[in-house]
Amino acid sequence: MTVAPTRSLDWNQIFTELGTVEIIRDPAQVAKLSKDYYSYSPLLVADLADKVGDVVVRPANEAEVMQVAAVCTRYKVPLTIRGAGTGNYGQCIPLRGGVILDMSKMQAVKWAKPGVARVEAGVRMAALDKQTREMGWEIRMAPSTYRTATIGGFIGGGSGGIGSITYGQLRDRGNLLALRVVTMEEQPRVIELRGDDVYKVAHAWGTNGIITELEIPLSPAYPWAELIVTFPDFMTAARFGQRLGDADGIVKKLICICAAPISNYFAPFKEIIPNNSHCALLMITEPCLEPFSELVKELGGTVRYQKSAQDAGKGVAIGEFTWNHTTLHARSIDPSLTYLQTLFPADKELKLVEHMYHHFGDEVMMHLEYIRVNGVVLPAALQIVRYSTPERLQEIIKYHEDNGAFIANPHTYIIEDGGRKTIDPLQLEFKKMVDPHGLLNPGKMRAWEEL
Repeated sequence: MTVAPTRSLDWNQIFTELGTVEIIRDPAQVAKLSKDYYSYSPLLVADLADKVGDVVVRPANEAEVMQVAAVCTRYKVPLTIRGAGTGNYGQCIPLRGGVILDMSKMQAVKWAKPGVARVEAGVRMAALDKQTREMGWEIRMAPSTYRTATIGGFIGGGSGGIGSITYGQLRDRGNLLALRVVTMEEQPRVIELRGDDVYKVAHAWGTNGIITELEIPLSPAYPWAELIVTFPDFMTAARFGQRLGDADGIVKKLICICAAPISNYFAPFKEIIPNNSHCALLMITEPCLEPFSELVKELGGTVRYQKSAQDAGKGVAIGEFTWNHTTLHARSIDPSLTYLQTLFPADKELKLVEHMYHHFGDEVMMHLEYIRVNGVVLPAALQIVRYSTPERLQEIIKYHEDNGAFIANPHTYIIEDGGRKTIDPLQLEFKKMVDPHGLLNPGKMRAWEEL
């Protein structure tokens, strides 16, 4: 590895060679643009609180990205790519200073047609969705940070979200069609990746290529109704989620199940959801509301809130209380809370979910997001944890793993130590080719650090 100590660099010369690329040098702004939502994790706070870049650059097009890559390679400057900074694991935090490459100016929709769109990496997901819905199509899945998140950031650091109940995960074939990537070499190149080759760069946290454009599939745009349903007990709510997920004839985009007292943290709904309620937050296409209502009735649920698709842009969005926005709302009231990310095994009876719910009680508050994995609907969980010590947090993780649940650890900034668990040889080999000096987001890929 040949990363230069940033304090020894001639920054004025570097700025001169960057030419017309926008440069941000104000320390307060640089510090702000060096952060994401790693503060969800008390362990990451200890590791990352003092990590900031030296400067931020905002390229307006791919040519300027190549110019930045060439200059940083020439001077061996670490380069960390940033979308909107909505990640939770320190994906875009520069561990070794250097340049923050802010992609927010690259917002062009190159083209969109039925079923597919080609966009620059800085396009906001909500903005693209608004444009494509005018032609009857929408993006397949999005994080709960949909209004602010960029497409490049989602592909580089995300795994799934609202829409995964139908379309699975980003890693599933067909959910990402192509990537255009700038290399980190003395003479930067542009490489187009298609088919399975896209996974050489997807979900690599910007460690092995600068994504400048993406080609993504679209799905037919449905009129989504937003609903909140409460249930008399948590396991009934959880089984309702499983039954709804398995109901192939009911078209849905979101099935979020929250055990009490999580709903108490949802301030905008405090007059709608009774105190200490077990609830489901849902997005169902309007033509399916009648059969949906029959399932609610069968499981003994009560519809507390319903917003039509026509009113979707008014008031609060139900999706912003799901996935990791659930954690956000809880932490806004109690900042001592943290969370886990758990994938439970496929089991229609939800035995392990029930065991963990009773075993931990309110120490680990159950929050399920139903998703499709290899064609099977199962619960992923982003449980809210009452944090006490690192040791107790590790005990909770180990207990889950010992009993057959998969933990995608959100308390690490190392790719392989989070959800992947193993080294990805394809991503490592691609990094050797396109970033031979190890300048892209250094310190995040264990495979590279241990070479």
